[in-house]
Amino acid sequence: MLHTKLCIFDFDGTLADTTSVIIKTMQATIKELDLPARTDEQCASMIGLRMVEILPVLFPECDIDFDLYAQTHKRCFDIINAAEPVQLYPNVLETLRELKNRGIVLTVASSRSNPSLNDYIRNLNLTDLISLVLSANDVNEGKPNPEAIYRTLSEFGFNCEEAIMVGDTMFDIRMGINAGCRTCGVTYGTGSPESLSEATWVIDDFKQLLTLV
Repeated sequence: MLHTKLCIFDFDGTLADTTSVIIKTMQATIKELDLPARTDEQCASMIGLRMVEILPVLFPECDIDFDLYAQTHKRCFDIINAAEPVQLYPNVLETLRELKNRGIVLTVASSRSNPSLNDYIRNLNLTDLISLVLSANDVNEGKPNPEAIYRTLSEFGFNCEEAIMVGDTMFDIRMGINAGCRTCGVTYGTGSPESLSEATWVIDDFKQLLTLV
């Protein structure tokens, strides 16, 4: 087994259970802007993409003012997020601590914008465990483009063979593959088992990651 020096994690659906907040925020934004109705499943399928990439896919027939959408989305998110506290998935905190104790560098590469991502990292007591946080605002190209992974590898001087990309969607897995990293899909997030089929490994419980590094 290759020696793992770096684990790069998606955030939404991988470390924290934000699915309900995301879908409710999207639906509230759609309603307020009087956009064409979309199902919860359609909204969930967009998780993993940056907002700028979601709009043309989810609403190909609409010419949407991005700034207005973003402002409305943030306002709706602030209300819904305050009413529905987000939690880490089972065994995440304990597993991250053990990985850190083993000397593995832990980072996050997320399609979530800043500052909500860093707010979550801080409020969920992950600050001392995560060495680098890259949000949607920190890259020019979103998933599955490997820019975030390349930046992370460069930051710490690792090569792709020493890293594992961990995520719950095909966007995460394909980003890792495009960077030449090993990949680990988690089944408890928003992605289907079929969408994770390209991953090096697929796990049902976050603590199983300890057997792979």
